[in-house]
Amino acid sequence: MALNRDTVPANRKWRVEDIFENQEAWETTFKKVSDALAGKPFDAFRGRLADPEVLLSCMTKVNELMLDLSHLDVYAFMRGDEDTRKSEFVALKSRMTQLEMQLSGQIAFITPELTALPVETLEALAADPRLSDFDYSIRSVIKEKPHVLSPETEQLLSQASKVFGTPSQVFGMLNNADFPFPTIKVDGKPVKLTHGTYGLLLQSPDRKVRKAAFKAFYNEYIKLIHTITAAYVGNVDKDVFLARARNYGSCLEMAMAGEDVDVKVYKNLLKSVNKGLPLLHRYFRDKKKILGYSSMHMYDIYTPLVENAEIKVDYEEAFGIVKEGLAPLGARYQELLQEAHDNGWIDVEETEGKRSGAYSISVYGLKHPYVLLNYQPTTSNVFTIAHELGHAMHSYHSERNQPQEKADYKIFVAEVASTVNEVLLVRHLLRTTTDVKLKKYLLSYYMDTLKGTLFRQTQFAEFEFIAHDMAEKGQPLTCDALNEVYYNLNKKYYGRSVVSDPEIAYEWARIPHFYRGFYVYKYATGIISAVSIAHRIETEGAPAVEDYFRFLSSGGSDSPVELLKLAGIDLTKMDAFNAAMDSFREALTEFEAL
Repeated sequence: MALNRDTVPANRKWRVEDIFENQEAWETTFKKVSDALAGKPFDAFRGRLADPEVLLSCMTKVNELMLDLSHLDVYAFMRGDEDTRKSEFVALKSRMTQLEMQLSGQIAFITPELTALPVETLEALAADPRLSDFDYSIRSVIKEKPHVLSPETEQLLSQASKVFGTPSQVFGMLNNADFPFPTIKVDGKPVKLTHGTYGLLLQSPDRKVRKAAFKAFYNEYIKLIHTITAAYVGNVDKDVFLARARNYGSCLEMAMAGEDVDVKVYKNLLKSVNKGLPLLHRYFRDKKKILGYSSMHMYDIYTPLVENAEIKVDYEEAFGIVKEGLAPLGARYQELLQEAHDNGWIDVEETEGKRSGAYSISVYGLKHPYVLLNYQPTTSNVFTIAHELGHAMHSYHSERNQPQEKADYKIFVAEVASTVNEVLLVRHLLRTTTDVKLKKYLLSYYMDTLKGTLFRQTQFAEFEFIAHDMAEKGQPLTCDALNEVYYNLNKKYYGRSVVSDPEIAYEWARIPHFYRGFYVYKYATGIISAVSIAHRIETEGAPAVEDYFRFLSSGGSDSPVELLKLAGIDLTKMDAFNAAMDSFREALTEFEAL
């Protein structure tokens, strides 16, 4: 039962007054920004950005207003999540949106104006020591320059952005608002399937329940397949159109350029995972044997191999376990973890009206990051503490070692620090536990993490690659063609020990991430990087920790691939990919021995 927030001890709630002392202080800053924007401060910079001093003044003003805006925004966001029922915080967020739109409109000229400058001028600006905080941003403009069109065309594409988002909106409405969620019987009682309950029911110990949920859920997608196909094909066609309009060689090239990542990284991922599929097949052979099935179906693959091995401890003990697990990161990291625990970084308890789930949030200039939890005494929740504190520490170090312009890291590396913490924690627990059942549970937990994040997300990435390649070659993307591609991939990934039921051919039709082209691969490269970093820390000690802290402190100061090299990870080569496969193999071998 959720607690009343007023009864939660102060040391278990985040300290929002570290952002603004109260709402009156928030209103004062809001008025300050609103008044500044009313004066249209950026008009004086238009047409003059080739001058280094003018550009510096312009970007300094942008960051000054962005800093206040980000603090206003994060305060409104967090207060709203404390109690989603309170309309006053919804109103704060709405007002913030309007203010952000004003700033966005006033500075919209900056990137087009810089892009229109000659390369020589941009290179001179990037090399100017006065603009050192902005050199990476300017170099990014130089990279994008061949793909920026005339001002008239750019304006037209900008106006069409809402149209380009239509396929995703159609799928979102269909998949959430209008989806005919079916009802099945569980223990003789009707249970309505939702996206959330479906995942839970696939882990039911009752095989009949799993099968009923699987069949009923996919039957509804099959009924809607022609509409969903039209939405997805529209999204792929949009990607193809934009890639060609912007002079990219492919949709993949365009997507990777958006994060400043070499296409080779994507291809290395597909190559390494395809090479490692025999390990995944071996995992499913073992699972089939342990479950005692003559044939294992797609609705069996999420069945837990080890049950009732939870780490059921209260929050204080859980936090202590996390600290012990992260000890290889050194004394300073331990001190910061304790500071997070003691000084208002973490909102721990599930309270009435509070947003569910967990996250970490931080923006430049705050006293510290924040973490939202809804802690329950389960193994998963212990790992959630480690995960979210990994995000918080990444933000903490980047924001204190980089200028505002370079402090925010790209999504490509966003899950690295959080997953490093999880890997270090699971390895610590495996080394220290004497409970064989718990050890089997932890090995199974780790393998399932790799299975779901490394193998499954790469299966999705390979499907996206094939679908876009077909469209680029002019091959029709019919529902039958997409089903065939996905069904063949499923058989390739899961192997002979798993029956690829006919319904699984339609799984592509229920993946929301497919409407953000070439996004899912980042989950896989994130865990690959994290596994290698954790291995280095455990085997090399202080030098690897020092390298890792350089990465944590690098923010967005260079391309993500270059920043990972600071931690000893080069995704343009195969070493890290091979190390992830070795880690899966070692866990599987140990599990088999137990």
